[in-house]
Amino acid sequence: MAEDSKVSNVGGRYAQALFDLATDQKEVAAVEADLKSLKAALADSRDLRVLVGSPAFSAEDKAKGLAAIAAKAKFKPTTQKFLGLLAANGRASELAGAIAGYEALSAKARGAVSAQVTTAAPLSAAQSKGLAAALRQALGKDPEIETRVDPAILGGIKVQVGSRLFDASLKSQLDSLKFALKRA
Repeated sequence: MAEDSKVSNVGGRYAQALFDLATDQKEVAAVEADLKSLKAALADSRDLRVLVGSPAFSAEDKAKGLAAIAAKAKFKPTTQKFLGLLAANGRASELAGAIAGYEALSAKARGAVSAQVTTAAPLSAAQSKGLAAALRQALGKDPEIETRVDPAILGGIKVQVGSRLFDASLKSQLDSLKFALKRA
């Protein structure tokens, strides 16, 4: 493992192990597709979030739940074993971090860069296309854009690429103005 690819968080370490295994088995894209489906399920299902995050459920219960989901979704055996290992080791609560870490590793291997975009309202097709072109020019790589709508930002846009955050939201501008007025 290269020095710059080492990760310090638990989810990231599991992601690295899964990515290495998927690479050896030439299943990187298939495992990533499984994880994207699971990520969507986590976002959509409060019950699933409670199952993986709550200490009220035993590691065995979490393993059974994740195994049932993986079987129903027809995930690759590699993904199924990974979910079982994560739950058996008492790390099911790290699932979202492991998915994010795997997606980042996969994107890096493809030469792409992941960008999380938050807007107050959904972007139109033209806006999405313009944003992708602007990010491609700024980053020098093809962006894989994940969009999120958060009305709490009031307007504008937030773009996060890795640890860098560009925040041009109306909420942050108003907060800055409020802070400046308090200091005056």
